[in-house]
Amino acid sequence: MAKPGQSSFRRILLSRILLLSVPVLLIGEAVAYRKARSILLETARHNLTESAIKKSESIEDAIAALKAISIIASQTQILQAGTATQGQQYLNQLAGQLPDYVQCVRLVESKTQKQVASTCGNTWANTDASLPETQVQLPTSTNLVSVSVLLPSVPTESQKLPLDSHNTRGQLHLRLSTPVYTPIGQPRYALSIQATLEQERTGRGSLTGYTVVIAQNGTILAHPLAECVGRNIQQEPDAQRLQRIVENAIAGRQDIQNVSFTNNGTKFLAGYSAISSPIANETNQSWTILAITPLDNALYGLREIKIILIVLTVGLLGASLLATRYLARDLARPLERLRDYALNLQSHHVVERVPHNFRIREFQQLAEALERMVERLTASAEEIETAWEEAQAANQLKSEFLATTSHELRTPLNAIIGCIRLVRDGCCDDREEEMEFLLRADEAAIHLLSIINDVLDVAKIEAGKLSVILEPTDLRQLLKEVINLQTVHIQQKGLQLVVPQGMEPIPVQADPAKLKQVLLNVIGNAIKFTEQGSITISTRLESVAELSSSSQSRVTITVEDTGVGIDPTLQHKLFRPFVMVDGTTTRKFGGTGLGLAISRNLIELMGGSIILYSAGTGKGTTVAITMPVMDLSPFHSHHVVEESRIFEHSHPTSS
Repeated sequence: MAKPGQSSFRRILLSRILLLSVPVLLIGEAVAYRKARSILLETARHNLTESAIKKSESIEDAIAALKAISIIASQTQILQAGTATQGQQYLNQLAGQLPDYVQCVRLVESKTQKQVASTCGNTWANTDASLPETQVQLPTSTNLVSVSVLLPSVPTESQKLPLDSHNTRGQLHLRLSTPVYTPIGQPRYALSIQATLEQERTGRGSLTGYTVVIAQNGTILAHPLAECVGRNIQQEPDAQRLQRIVENAIAGRQDIQNVSFTNNGTKFLAGYSAISSPIANETNQSWTILAITPLDNALYGLREIKIILIVLTVGLLGASLLATRYLARDLARPLERLRDYALNLQSHHVVERVPHNFRIREFQQLAEALERMVERLTASAEEIETAWEEAQAANQLKSEFLATTSHELRTPLNAIIGCIRLVRDGCCDDREEEMEFLLRADEAAIHLLSIINDVLDVAKIEAGKLSVILEPTDLRQLLKEVINLQTVHIQQKGLQLVVPQGMEPIPVQADPAKLKQVLLNVIGNAIKFTEQGSITISTRLESVAELSSSSQSRVTITVEDTGVGIDPTLQHKLFRPFVMVDGTTTRKFGGTGLGLAISRNLIELMGGSIILYSAGTGKGTTVAITMPVMDLSPFHSHHVVEESRIFEHSHPTSS
């Protein structure tokens, strides 16, 4: 019986599918819209960058062409020695051959600055620009063209033109002046050419962009908005971004930016490049050439894409509604039958066989699984209980290992940091004390590396990637090297060391580095957990005749100490990773609990075995490592413990 506030599966399924499909469709529309916008912006960025480079090349080519024309014209015989009338005729002929962007050519006497000839009458062309009638600055060397930029006057509100209008005020106005000398080398005239590099006409969707020219000092030399020409970029709303563009362009970096040149909120997308300044007195200066287009222009066509996405979404929602109604019906019927069966089973009623013969294969499998699940319920409960206990134990081990490892890692790290900071801050009295601190940091770093290597080895063991390279190895020599490495630690603790006295080699098939790692770990543990008493290391050879279950002779290395010992109930856990008798951070002895687990895996990979035995707490510990021997011919006795000798080491403070 349904309770208040509950609904049927069909209704919930229908509503949930619709509630899920609507956000998915809307999210899909938003993602598609953003993707389309991103593609349009990326296309605009690419085109504007290429357009800026082409505009830079076009401006350089135009200036270079005008310079060449000026130099050639200044060297003609007519201008050097002809009359004023001949000069006017030559200028008229020259003007007819010049590009369309050249507005005026004028010839002025060098000394008096009096106009001799001009193609634009007594005044300069383009009176809208209010060009100044300043004295022509002649270059100082022969055949050198002086280039200057002419900035128009600030337009009034009535003179301001919209962005897409044909605007000459915002174009780049240049004046090129070239000296004309007499045949004997005396200055005669100054030949001036005024040119206006026109803005390109761009329509909606065009990504060539308008031309903006910015001098290195930040002055805007050309801009599609005439009121911006002559101003410094520091006066613009996006001054910092424009300054960054100029710096990037000069440095040769490309980074498309969104910028604003006016206070009306219009955003432009800009690509840029840089050219050397053609102005004679601006050596080592650059012009930044920008190709800009309004952001709305770059996103032209996005509105049509949005309309298409909306129509598509509405259509998909309608189709989803119809499909959901049929889907809810087909899914609800078999579930209702299974519900009735489960309710009767729960109330212990005598029921028929679980419903079957469903048209949907998954529901048929669900019915069969339901029947089997009841039979396994009790067994599963027991398995869950066991798994829970194991999970709790694993979680405890994890917590102890994390606490232990963090403690073990922090100690050498603090030592390294402390020693290095003392050296860095100059707290040492002399070089010898600095070397002492650095030596301590080095020892702590080696200890830290050892801990990390143990963690990595366990990770390899868990992943099944730990491997060894077997080769003939002299166990006696390897054991001797390990004992020599541990002698200092034994001396510091004042322990007795009993080691084998025989000198005969014991050949084993092993990985020398890995076997040495195991021996160092076992002997190091014996030293660490022994405060007083002795450590006995012995080797024992067993021939084939003594080993009924093996066809190969073996050698056993036994390390016995008189240390803290181990509770017999805990000994079987010590070869598991992360397991320590005392796993708290306040424990007396350090370590991560990985050494024995790594040692056992390494020994087993080399065909040997390792066991640990302790009579109890405070009764010492014995670790035995057994390895197969390659050849027993050099040995003449079997099953005999070799003679040993005792080294007594007193603690340094007692000597």
